[in-house]
Amino acid sequence: MLVFGLEGSPRKKGNTRFLLSAFMAEAENRGAETRVIHAHDMPVSPCIECGVCERKGVCSIDDKMQKEIYPLLRRAEVVVLASPIFFYNITAQLKAPVDRSQTLWSCRYRLGLNDPRHKTRQGLLMSVGATKGKSLFEGTHLTARYFFDAISAKYAGGLTYFKIEAPGDMEKHPTYQQDIGEMADLLIDPLIKRRKVLFAGRENRCRSQMAAAFAQYHAGDRIEALGAGGAPAGKIDPAVREVMAEKKIDMGFRIPRSIDEAVAQDKPDTLVAMGCDDPCGDLPGATRIDWEIEDPVGQGLDAMRKVRDEIEEKVLDLVDSLDARS
Repeated sequence: MLVFGLEGSPRKKGNTRFLLSAFMAEAENRGAETRVIHAHDMPVSPCIECGVCERKGVCSIDDKMQKEIYPLLRRAEVVVLASPIFFYNITAQLKAPVDRSQTLWSCRYRLGLNDPRHKTRQGLLMSVGATKGKSLFEGTHLTARYFFDAISAKYAGGLTYFKIEAPGDMEKHPTYQQDIGEMADLLIDPLIKRRKVLFAGRENRCRSQMAAAFAQYHAGDRIEALGAGGAPAGKIDPAVREVMAEKKIDMGFRIPRSIDEAVAQDKPDTLVAMGCDDPCGDLPGATRIDWEIEDPVGQGLDAMRKVRDEIEEKVLDLVDSLDARS
């Protein structure tokens, strides 16, 4: 599972970055994969309110948000929004990617699509402020709540700290380690303990993508579903997104991955090989299941729909069989 941190402090050795780093270290110790993007180091263009996302579910701006942040927001199951307080809210550097989450909001509320991980994704706010005023974090909590709703994450609350200003203040705080441990108990442990199933294909652009999405959608609370390919393509097949949208499932911003990348952190209990033959191989400790499903790429939407429905049926049967063993 991926824990993704999006951090907005302009200070490379500031208190916010220390707090986020401590949480990420705890997540890694418990077996999670982690990624952090510092908004100050990766400038994102602000939303220009062009309306393309509300019509098409994509953003018209071609930048790091498009290439890196959207895909990470979709792959992550825990998203951490971290920022110091600037005028009772998050920093300007972080506000730009938050505003650009309008694209994901549009997919959900304008186009009626559900991200496959919407039932399991959790959102956590981390914030520090220099004063002790009781309203210090009100604006930030409100911004975080609506950001997490836009990216289809349940808002788990925040770790917020008053009177943190000078370098090293956060490290001296008496409860931060305990706070992080308790939050990891809540957010990380239940997801780490799930069964892990890898759906593997040749290019991870079609069948294995749909299978992983269906497993995430129907049983994400019990199964960590991964998708990968022996020779991953550059992007998923556009027809996959079209036919899955007919099922109200959003396949936007999903990027094919290699098998090596998928299993580097998450060791699957079950390998489902989907017509990939040798590129799938055998994974030590994983039970292999072979699904003989025709590759529908290039055969038109009707063929893709037929394979989609066949895959969903097989995924539901697999989920039932794994539940029966628990």
